[in-house]
Parts: sequence; structure tokens; C-alpha cells
Amino acid sequence: MATVHYPRYLEARLAASVSDTPATLIHGPRQCGKTTLVRAFAAEHDYRYVTFDHNDQVDAALDDPIGYVDRLGPRAVLDEVQRVPHLFTTLKAAIDNDRLPGRYIMTGSANVLMVPTLADSLAGRMGILRMFPLAQAEIHGSTSTFLDGLFTNSFAPRNAERLGPNLATMMVRGGYPEAVARSPLRAAEFLRDHIDTQIQRDVRALAQVRSLRTTPALLRQVAAYTAQLANVARFASDVGVKRETADEHLALLEHIFVIDRLPAWSRSEAKRAAKTPKLHIADSGMGAALLELDADDLNVDRVYLGHLLESFVLAELRAQASWHDSRASFHHFRDSNDNEVDIVLERGPRRVAGIEVKAAASVSAKDFRGLRKLREIAGDAFKAGVVLYDGTTGYRHDENLWALPISMLWGAGA
Repeated sequence: MATVHYPRYLEARLAASVSDTPATLIHGPRQCGKTTLVRAFAAEHDYRYVTFDHNDQVDAALDDPIGYVDRLGPRAVLDEVQRVPHLFTTLKAAIDNDRLPGRYIMTGSANVLMVPTLADSLAGRMGILRMFPLAQAEIHGSTSTFLDGLFTNSFAPRNAERLGPNLATMMVRGGYPEAVARSPLRAAEFLRDHIDTQIQRDVRALAQVRSLRTTPALLRQVAAYTAQLANVARFASDVGVKRETADEHLALLEHIFVIDRLPAWSRSEAKRAAKTPKLHIADSGMGAALLELDADDLNVDRVYLGHLLESFVLAELRAQASWHDSRASFHHFRDSNDNEVDIVLERGPRRVAGIEVKAAASVSAKDFRGLRKLREIAGDAFKAGVVLYDGTTGYRHDENLWALPISMLWGAGA
């Protein structure tokens, strides 16, 4: 199978970070393309490349951390750095001795920022970039201005081809580069193998869990109930463990970037903390593989299609936001009257936008109900609301409410 290289739009932010920051961390799920990106960058910019996937490198760094860092040279890429947490204090000392921009590029397949001592050791010395599996914009080689259009209420009404059954094919494929490059059957096999490897390796490395069977079982629960309110008590009951155990394993899965916790949005910070988050499987292809669903299954089972589509759209938006210059936070909205918005994006306290995802070829006025409520609550901060649907026509429904084909999320015309 010929290797396919897709453009990674995060590279521009990596180049910007190394130009003015001593260290840059790129973290994201295993197999999302971090190593491919940094190895190419290292070769082009004369960095030494070291991977801690090799135990001899881990042992060398453990035996003599000061000497190890000294031998790295002026610029180095340190791949899978979460395996050598003891090295962070030595890297801090090296940076304090010489704050040359771009000294170290690090990657991690676990969220090292969730370990306070590690995050604190390089505070103010490290740029942090989140990498996701391939976005559809990268797969198609397109330039999307969707986020800019969303926060400026400036979409260009246009027609688009309906994706139809091909949408389910894209969702089942997901964004992991190895899965994208394979046939649907081979992609599913890769994803199932990847799940087993990731659970066995990364979860065991992070925590002393009593049974590795609990974690994949909970991951299947998240896939089955993706894009729904987190009901940890139900998960625990279905898997046969205590609530505390389920919470611990879900935190581990979030730690290695395979599930996505979407907090609730409210004007009040206190209410945000009190409201129930949604849980999403972080990659729709992984969700389909866990549930043993192919594209034909999704096209028949519209319930699963709808929920996985919401997770698919969230993943695309998060990936696009990761390489965008303006930071965005992600939430969901639901009030006591069951007004809902699937995805709420926020840029600071004065810019709010909402997205409703619909797995259908048409849109009606009632599909804007939740967006209208969000607009009412957000007031002047509300910039735009969009219903994404699998139709052919993009149009303005109201002053700042739009119906747009899903393909506009990553294609031209937004």
C-alpha cells in the first residue's frame, strides 16, 4: 500500500511557536500523525530526532538525565515524552540556562498537562499545540474559513452536492491517517487493533488499573451513547463496576485523548460547573469500529448515524480550531425546557456561536429552536447559529441563523 501524505495545517503554528518559544509540546492521541509531522519538520530544520518509544532511550534518560540532555545538542525533537516525566526538570534547567527559541519540540500521546508537576516545570517556557486526527479539510486538501464565517456571521450562500450515503463512509473512516489510507474493511481492522494496543499500553502506563477489561468496556459505552449527556451511573451499572471506578477509567480515556468531555454552556460560570457535560467518542471511525458498524449499518440505523455525526462534526471543528490563530472553547447547551444546541463555541466572553447537527436532507423552522434560545440568552454576544444538514443549499434562515450543507464545514464557500 502506497503511503499517502496529507497536509497538516498545524505545521504553520508549530513553525510560529519554535520561532519565539524555547520548547513546544504537541500532544494528541497515538497514531494521529504527530511523529510524521515532527520527523519531517526535524529533517527540514536540522533537529536531532529521539523517540522514547524505544526503551533504551528511556533507560538512558533515567540513568543520567543531566548528561542525556547535554548530549541532545542545540535542537532536538523528543517524541512520546510522557514516558520520561523525570526529564522535565532537567529540560527546565537547560532552558533557563539558554532560552534560545525552538530548542525542543516534544510530542505526547497522553495529556502531560494533567500532571501538575510536569505542567508547572515548563510554565512560561513551552508552547502547547493540540493535534487531532486528520480533519476533512486536510483529507480533501481544502481551505476552510468556516470558523471565521461563524464568528462574523458572513457565510456565502451557495449550493453543494449532497453527500448522501458517502457521509456514513466518511464517518466510518474517521480521521486516523492509517485508517483513512485503507479500504473500509481494513480501516476497521486497524482501528480495532489500535484500540486494543492503546488500551493495553497507554492506560497501563498511566495507572495501576485492576482490570484492563473495564476500560474497553466503558469505551464501548461512550461509543454507544456518544453525543449524549454523561450518565456515569448508567455506564458503571452496565459494565458492572462502582461509580468511582467508572469515573477513574473515563478520566484515563480522556487523558489519552480517545474520549471528549463537552462541558455545558451557561452565562453563569457556577451553573456551567453544575450542569452535566456530554461525552463524545473523539473519532467517529473509532466509535463505529467499537460498535462493529459499517457505512451500510449507519445508513439504516439513523439513531446511531445522528449521534456519531454529531461527534464527527465536533472532531472536525476541534481540529480546525487547533490550527486557527484565535482560540475557541467548546460546550453544549441545554435548558430545563429541553432547548438544546449540539455545539456551542465561544471566543472570550463576548463572542458566542452555536451549531446544530442534523442527519437529514432538509431543514425546518423547528430545527432552529435551540439556536433561537441560545441567541436570546447570549444577547449581543451571539454572532451566528448554523444548522448543518446533508442538503444541497446553503441559505440564511434569519438575521444570524443559517442552514448550511455539512460539506461547507470543510469545503470552499464558507
